[in-house]
Amino acid sequence: MNRIIENTRRLLAMGLLVLAASCSTSNTLAPTPDVTNAEIAGFQNVQPGSEEDFILNVGRRTYFTQGSAALDSVAKATLDTQIAWLAKHPRWLLKLQGFADDPGASETALSQQRADAVMGYLAAGGIDRNRIWAKGYGKDRLVRDCPDAACRSQNRRVVSNLRDERDES
Repeated sequence: MNRIIENTRRLLAMGLLVLAASCSTSNTLAPTPDVTNAEIAGFQNVQPGSEEDFILNVGRRTYFTQGSAALDSVAKATLDTQIAWLAKHPRWLLKLQGFADDPGASETALSQQRADAVMGYLAAGGIDRNRIWAKGYGKDRLVRDCPDAACRSQNRRVVSNLRDERDES
């Protein structure tokens, strides 16, 4: 099955290369307008301070290296953005859900350590500990169930979920 998937990927990649090579780069084409900052349909009504605002503009996933609960510079940058947003919107509580898909590790313990590391960083950044709680789920709720190491890395995460009230589930 993996060989079929890999061959399909290779065929798609080759097809994209052929398509790209066949595109003209001539200056006779009409210039493309700069639409980088154009509004995207469906997102005009996202209210600042809403859950959608948090998900779209802040980011709620913090990733970890295999077998580790240490926060790297990318994780800290994500959490710094969360701290700034949460400071502006103090009505929200934050449930931190830790996950692990690390062979040879106690996945539930490691996922709890990851969630606790995120909670500690947020608290050190000025977010009241009474607004935050953390739970490790181990391999429950995998993003991707796959044997490939690069694929499994998506499961090594803490998800920050906004809540109106505390829930321990």
